[in-house]
Order: sequence, then C-alpha cells, then structure tokens
Amino acid sequence: MLSAWHLWMILAIILFIAEIFTPAFVLASFGIGCMASSLAAGLGLGLKMQILGFIAGTLVAFFTVRPLFTRYCYKASPHTRTNLDALIGTIGRVTETIDDAGGSGRVTVGGDDWKAVAANGETIEMNARVEVIGIEGVKVIVRRAPTSK
Repeated sequence: MLSAWHLWMILAIILFIAEIFTPAFVLASFGIGCMASSLAAGLGLGLKMQILGFIAGTLVAFFTVRPLFTRYCYKASPHTRTNLDALIGTIGRVTETIDDAGGSGRVTVGGDDWKAVAANGETIEMNARVEVIGIEGVKVIVRRAPTSK
C-alpha cells in the first residue's frame, strides 16, 4: 500500500507533466505544493499539516517562483511581428511610379499590391526597390531601398 507521501509525490509528478502542455506555470505551482505536502507526510505529520504544507507551498511557488519563471521564459523568446507590423522593414518593388504631387503610386511587397507614398515626398520610378518604413491607413510609406554591396 502506498503511504501518504507517495500519493502526494505521484500527484506532484502528474501536475508537472500536465504543466508541459500549459504555458502559465500554474500547475507546476500546485505541484510544488504537493511536494511540500509530501515532505510533511514523510516527516509523519498529520493530514492538517499536509494540507497546510500544500497551501503554503502552492502560494509561495505561485507568488515567488512563477513570476521569476515567466519573466525568464518570456524574455528569452523573441517578439514576433505579425500582420501589418511585419511589413515594416521589408523590401518591395515599385509597380506604378510614386509621385506624391499626383497622389499616385503602387508597390508590391511580399506578393501584395499596396498604394504607396514616398517618405520624403520624392518621385520614385517604376521597378525601383523600396523599403517599407511605415503604414498609414491603407498606404505604405516607403523610401528607396539601400543598394546592396
């Protein structure tokens, strides 16, 4: 027959395994509480002390270890730009001359066709390489792309 400390430790292991599938470090906090209860049971303390150990261990883990763990994990992961933010810095090609005086101009960026405005008001000829430096409504703001060396 399994003793109480075995049961607490098995529950802790199950919670740690389940934590693999969640990103919040909540189940692991409960797992640490179970380990504290396992220690209390191993020392021969009663059920009330085991439950108190579970509560104390969980709270300590949740309010101290969890913030440190999440800060460390999320700091290491790079910020991924998505949607329109991902366009900024990309290179495109002018498909219709960009002439801010005439209000016309189009570019192709990443296979998509966009209305374009030159950042400094200059005229950019057709087939020129441009870099997207911003987005304003449904228009991209571009400048001539630096020439490759």
